[in-house]
Amino acid sequence: MNPNPDTERVIIFDTTLRDGEQSPGASMNLDEKLEIARALEQLGVDVIEAGFPIASPGDFAAVEAVAKASKRARICGLARSLPKDIDAAAKAVAPAGDRGRIHVFLATSAIHRQFKLNKAKDEIVKQAREAVAYAHSLCADVEFSPEDASRTEPEFLAEVVQAVIEAGAGTVNIPDTVGYAYPDDFAKLIEYLNAHVPNINDAVISVHCHNDLGLAVANSLAAVRAGARQIECTINGLGERAGNCALEEVVMAMRVRKDQFGHLQTGVISEHLYRTSRLVQSVTGLPLQRNKAIVGDNAFAHESGIHQHGVIKNPETYEIMTPQSVGVPTNNMVLGKHSGKAALVGHLTTLGFEMSEEHTERIMHAFKELADRKKEIYDGDLIALYEAVVRGRTISQWTMSYLHSAAGTSAVATATVRLEKDGEVHTDAATGHGPVDAVINCIDRICGVEGKVEDYRLRAVSHGRDALGEVSLRVQFTGARSAIGGKGLSTDIIEASAIAYLDAVNRLSFEQDRLQGAGEP
Repeated sequence: MNPNPDTERVIIFDTTLRDGEQSPGASMNLDEKLEIARALEQLGVDVIEAGFPIASPGDFAAVEAVAKASKRARICGLARSLPKDIDAAAKAVAPAGDRGRIHVFLATSAIHRQFKLNKAKDEIVKQAREAVAYAHSLCADVEFSPEDASRTEPEFLAEVVQAVIEAGAGTVNIPDTVGYAYPDDFAKLIEYLNAHVPNINDAVISVHCHNDLGLAVANSLAAVRAGARQIECTINGLGERAGNCALEEVVMAMRVRKDQFGHLQTGVISEHLYRTSRLVQSVTGLPLQRNKAIVGDNAFAHESGIHQHGVIKNPETYEIMTPQSVGVPTNNMVLGKHSGKAALVGHLTTLGFEMSEEHTERIMHAFKELADRKKEIYDGDLIALYEAVVRGRTISQWTMSYLHSAAGTSAVATATVRLEKDGEVHTDAATGHGPVDAVINCIDRICGVEGKVEDYRLRAVSHGRDALGEVSLRVQFTGARSAIGGKGLSTDIIEASAIAYLDAVNRLSFEQDRLQGAGEP
């Protein structure tokens, strides 16, 4: 990685597994983090920030596992400017060898110095310098972030940046931690650092922008035009509060608007963007708005007659990029109940999925079951089926073996559910304001939880009356710190709703176990 800011390569630093997981309800288990890490490597990201090793034993194990499994990307662990944090990060990324990176941070803004750290400027510089030097003694690749840099006095920020580069930081990240920056001002800050830090060319200047004002992508792009050469971002823009810079948006903006970015380019394989987005959505259970740029369901949909006519004549009349360029499936009908294993595997491979022998047997069984329900199976169905069956939801303490519901305009909605856990079968019945509410009440009674559905979304993943229905929901359980997401897939929307709610219940159990393992109350 050439630290010279004139290089044509813009490094993509993905923090979905760290900052993205801090989005409320987005906790992932180890297997899910590994699956996303593999997808990020296939996508072509340069750096994967796999977690915050000191935060908990689970975080440490996840970073270490990603470091062991990685083949190409640099694997990064976050650390405060404290020896114990740095030790944990160094140990966790060690399996990645010379591709390991320690990311050290320390707040620098006046408000953080006064109210969070209670430290003077000279103390901040000293601690930052010593932390970077110590990290560099353990790991050759060190990144430093002056937290809340966009609200730090430029002169002091330049002093800190110069000090940490002297101490061994090969990358210096300039975070807009609270999403306060404005593109013109943020670009001027990067230009100021380039002009006032004597050793600035000895490091890559990075940016990490939050989306509190909806400007994360705009700020990141403005910084790149001003000389930054690393963008920190997440799939689907996940992250704390309003989220982070969305990887898919910033990458495609640079690709489509080459007139603004000259020869600058990333190493991201854009054709993998859609399926990586869907994978992250499925793992986290956080729904993606239909009008989300690049990867939303409506991103390439044209309802207006004038638009449709123009697109038929020439797609460029209303499309500045093709669906194929980001990997959006065409939804052509491809398979049916008489299709064989070779056809199924071949088409899934064409869609970009890796198929092991074990995967083939599992998905073939599920495909035949689906084919009995659906006459026509589309690409969207196959992608959803792969995510649900092959990758699987690995958080599965409770499983559902039976569901029956009844409802009508003049009848009380009822549901009977049979769940299994640890070899024991539990059956109960309940009523509700509708069939979905009755099913949820029944699951609550069996599992001993009490949840309030705060968000419920249903979408068809393909065409036709028999399309697979995908339910995404968020549930606030009594006693839980934040709402938890769940997802379910079925041709029956009541069954899909039950699967999604049970997924959230299982995630609640997983989160409680994780916190207990970390020693948290």
